[in-house]
Amino acid sequence: MPEDSEDAATLAQVADRLFKAFPGLAPDVIRDSVATGYAELRYVRVRTYLPVLVERRAHDLLVAAADGRSGRWDGSRGR
Repeated sequence: MPEDSEDAATLAQVADRLFKAFPGLAPDVIRDSVATGYAELRYVRVRTYLPVLVERRAHDLLVAAADGRSGRWDGSRGR
């Protein structure tokens, strides 16, 4: 997880929103998806968008897991 306390607080808020969006999933699964999203995006230049990007990525991972897909990003946004 992030070393920056501001990022940690932001990611906790992201996880809280995802807990509400996916009440049937274990909290550890949601935290792991947020951690993965953060790991993939932590070096973005414009930090303003980091929370929304991480939340979208974590959401995509959770939906993919629920659907039995890998959740690996292939560069496309087609759904």
